[in-house]
Amino acid sequence: MRVVSDTSPINYLTLIGLERLLPTLFGRVIIPVAVQDELKAPGAPAQILEMLDRSGDWLEAVSAPSLSDPILAGLDPGEKEAICLAISMKADLILLDEAQGRRAAAEHFGLTVTGTLGVLDRGARAGLIDATDVVGRLSKTNFRASRKLYQLLLGPATKPATTRHKNQPETGPNSGEREEGSN
Repeated sequence: MRVVSDTSPINYLTLIGLERLLPTLFGRVIIPVAVQDELKAPGAPAQILEMLDRSGDWLEAVSAPSLSDPILAGLDPGEKEAICLAISMKADLILLDEAQGRRAAAEHFGLTVTGTLGVLDRGARAGLIDATDVVGRLSKTNFRASRKLYQLLLGPATKPATTRHKNQPETGPNSGEREEGSN
C-alpha cells in the first residue's frame, strides 16, 4: 500500500506514543521533504525528533514534484507537497487532518484521505489499541476534533476503517473536518 502523510498525523500519533501504528498498518509511509522540515522545525517536541532518528526504513522523505493548481494556494507547504506527492506516486491513501487540505485532496484530486482519527480507528479495529485510552491521550494534546468524531471512534467496531473511495463522501471518524492543531 502506498501511503503519503502530512505533518499532523505523524505529529499527533508520536505525541501520544502511537507512531508504531503507521508501520504496523501501512508498512512504509512516504513524506515530502516539506513535512520532514516541519517535523524538525525549531521548537519541535523532543519526542518527534527522537521518532525521526529511530524511524528506520518505515518513514521515507522524498522530494515532491510541484503542481500549479489554484486549489493548492491556501495550503501550507507540507500539505501542498503531500498532495502533489500522493498524486505523482498514485498513492492508495493520503494522511491529512486539516479540513481545506482534505477537501482539496478528496474532492479536487480524487485521492483517498484519512487522518489521525482514521489511523486510530484502523488500529482499534485491528485490536492494536484501546480507543478509550487513545481518546484520553489525544485529548491531552492540542489536537482538535468534534465530539461527534470522538464518539465515532469510541463506537462499535463494526464499520469499515475507511469507507470513502475516490469521489465518494467519507464516513466515520476518518471523515470529519477539523482544524489542524499546532505543535
